[in-house]
Amino acid sequence: MERISDKQKILIVDDSEMNRSILADMLGDEYEILEAENGNEGVAMLQKRGGEISLVLLDIVMPELDGFGVLNIMNKNRWIEDIPVIMISAESGSSHVERAFDLGVTDFISRPFDALIVRRRVVNTVLLYAKQKKLVSLVAEQIYEKERTSSLMIDILSHIVEFRNGESGMHVRHVHILTETLLTALMRKTDKYRLNPGDISVISTASALHDIGKIAIPEEILNKPGRFTPEEFAIMKSHSMVGAEMLEALPDDYRDEPLVKAAYEICRWHHERWDGRGYPDGLKEDEIPVSAQMVALADVYDALTSERVYKPAYSHERAIEMILNGECGTFNPLVMECLRDCADQIREELEGDSAVRQNQREMQNVARELHKHEELTASERTLELLEHERMKYSFFAAMTEEVQFEYTAQPPMVTLTAWGAEKLGLPEITLDPLHDEKSMRRLGQENWRGLADALHATTPGHPVITYDCMLNMDGEYRWTRIVARATWSSDEPPRYTGAIGKVMDIHDSRMMMDNLERMATHDAMTGLLNHATAKKRIQERLAERPDGKFALAIIDLDHFKQANDTYGHLFGDGVLIHLAGKLRQCIRGGDIAARVGGDEFLILLECKMEVEPAIQRIFASLEGRYKEFPISVSMGVATTQEQGTDYDALFQAADQALYTVKRSGRGQYRFYDDGMEGTLSVISPIDGERPAEN
Repeated sequence: MERISDKQKILIVDDSEMNRSILADMLGDEYEILEAENGNEGVAMLQKRGGEISLVLLDIVMPELDGFGVLNIMNKNRWIEDIPVIMISAESGSSHVERAFDLGVTDFISRPFDALIVRRRVVNTVLLYAKQKKLVSLVAEQIYEKERTSSLMIDILSHIVEFRNGESGMHVRHVHILTETLLTALMRKTDKYRLNPGDISVISTASALHDIGKIAIPEEILNKPGRFTPEEFAIMKSHSMVGAEMLEALPDDYRDEPLVKAAYEICRWHHERWDGRGYPDGLKEDEIPVSAQMVALADVYDALTSERVYKPAYSHERAIEMILNGECGTFNPLVMECLRDCADQIREELEGDSAVRQNQREMQNVARELHKHEELTASERTLELLEHERMKYSFFAAMTEEVQFEYTAQPPMVTLTAWGAEKLGLPEITLDPLHDEKSMRRLGQENWRGLADALHATTPGHPVITYDCMLNMDGEYRWTRIVARATWSSDEPPRYTGAIGKVMDIHDSRMMMDNLERMATHDAMTGLLNHATAKKRIQERLAERPDGKFALAIIDLDHFKQANDTYGHLFGDGVLIHLAGKLRQCIRGGDIAARVGGDEFLILLECKMEVEPAIQRIFASLEGRYKEFPISVSMGVATTQEQGTDYDALFQAADQALYTVKRSGRGQYRFYDDGMEGTLSVISPIDGERPAEN
């Protein structure tokens, strides 16, 4: 039996008890009825329970406060935007009807009441507003998902920078918020820079990349607690050009994107100064792009208010004072005015989530637009609103460039939006999609089953899932993200009935993030893992398989200095790349290879049989020639059977074995033994990790 509290609520506001009783009898089986005998009681009921009420049936002629007075109050408080009103009155004069529609009434019912007309118009109006609320919710979800995806990218970039840099992981997000706030203030102050909200969004998002070049700076310089030497400062300053070059090296399709163009400007020029005393190009005044100017100021402010290895954090007030007094360099006077104007807002924005507040404002605008009042008859208005809803839904679906779908389990059927159907090359409605060849080619059997399993694993309390997969889009397989909400029946127990959702193309952002992650974990020249990443993966492997038989070998390229001195450094780079390729060829898929020094490499092997034959095979395969230069290597090897599974102990033993080989003439390999204890390292620096030994 259905509980009354589960029914939708209708408020009847009429001074006639008989009219209220008649309407309650007509509608009481399907709705919970609330009653008010005059306008004041109706307003009090709306104020107290407005969020629960699905519809108001409102009489016009009443004592104390008539229906028009109620409508005026509903408009003033914007209740009319969320709660539909049907006017009930014997007053059918055109002036009354026209005034009521001007004040936002959705429909009109005249007395005496016809039960069929009353029920039909009530049902239509309640359903219409329910669909409108669903539309607003859908658009809100789409906007929020866009913001969440951008925020996710910013958070990942924060983590990448934080991985090597001593700064707070919030630095990148703070720079994003500050840049957005300052640009918005600048746009309101002047049209000199021809900024629009789209530009502000692109520049703010691109600001996340401002320090990406620091990936290439040695950690001992990056995190040095004291002052830099002139040589160290020159290396640190190179991060702006390195970041720009990384972006410039992206494929042509990426370089033309507004986001990448803005990121290039920011990476290269965010350390330029208004007086021309910045770097790397010594630009001055408006030679510096406005994007870089704003990020420069945001970067300075957050550096001042954040704790660093070399200083404590300053207060917000002190940081603003220092910047305005010129203690942190010179900035564009207009930008300084913006900072002064929005100093209080900056504090509020950094303490709150401005993206969420912006989404709420967007949703309010959508709702207001949907509820515009026009001078139409009741039936025309209903049809117009339904058509307006359909048009807006289609428009938003196309503008989001996302494939939106609805799936019903019984009968099995997928319905796509028109834009989504065109994008996928599928019909808008597909019956029995699991047995439809065209649908299978687009998503693939494995992805269909993975998505279905994820949806079936939901519950009515936790119905939303996210599923990433490769999807055939226009003949090209691209990474996509499917966000779906499972639908369940109201039965006990609930039954899975289908799902609604959308498919977003995340391929470009995923590829960009994969490339950035690879830059952070791999040696740029050889493509092998860098030392820090290799160490982490080896430690994980040894922890996973503590009883495994592993060998760690450090390989040194003999006479490499001679190759550089005789043929030049480009030739030397070719030798290193050649040797890295040889290493890839002679190890198995589960083995680990890395470049750990200038001309030193590392490999980790798991050997189920004897270790030495494998080492001998690798050693022999590395010998040979690169063009006219003879390739000779020295190897030091340590095993977990002898040294245990501590990485540092294993590495030190292999390093000492390598030193023994180098001291005894090179061109051979040796396994560590106790007689080698205490020998010196021979690893030469690649990024300042270890001191060189000649």
